[in-house]
Amino acid sequence: MVSTNYLKIPQKRIGVLIGSNGEIKRKIENLTQTILDIDSSEGTIAISPKEDMEDPLGVWKTNKIIKAIGRGFSPELSFKLNEDDIYLEVIKLSDYLGKSKKALSRYKGRIIGRDGKTRDTIIKMGEVSLVVYGKTVSIIGTIENVLIAKEAVEMILNGSRHKSVYSFLEHKHQDKKLKEFRNVVGLDKEEKIEFRTDNI
Repeated sequence: MVSTNYLKIPQKRIGVLIGSNGEIKRKIENLTQTILDIDSSEGTIAISPKEDMEDPLGVWKTNKIIKAIGRGFSPELSFKLNEDDIYLEVIKLSDYLGKSKKALSRYKGRIIGRDGKTRDTIIKMGEVSLVVYGKTVSIIGTIENVLIAKEAVEMILNGSRHKSVYSFLEHKHQDKKLKEFRNVVGLDKEEKIEFRTDNI
């Protein structure tokens, strides 16, 4: 029997979790076969399984969906976490920067980049969803893509130049596309790809 799970999200995000006339709350409950008991004043949520729940991971997935909404994702993006191969990674900036508000503000700005360029590049090249919210950076995607995006964020937090981060993402993106191509055409890793033009 799956037990009730409890979590807390920022109070500012409770309205997003509930949705207009409770629409988002109901959608989560129907999607994951769970029951949500939301305490709006405290920002706490109790997640219980419905009696006819078929997915034993339903409560765990609901926890991730709610956590994603709490970390600034839209409900629509958060619903992806109901899929078996989609993951959520939450990076706590204080783990890297300590409690300095000045450092937090500066590095959040570096992760976002001018006009959002750096954040958008990580999203595009890493093929993930990413949100900078409060004292966290959160990522949604497949495990491989999440790990790439997380490494790019960590490079920034460790002081790497944006140019180095973009080169890293470009390299990983090309590797991934080459791997996909090899899988499609049925090549082994050891086989070289040769492009040849013969004179006619």
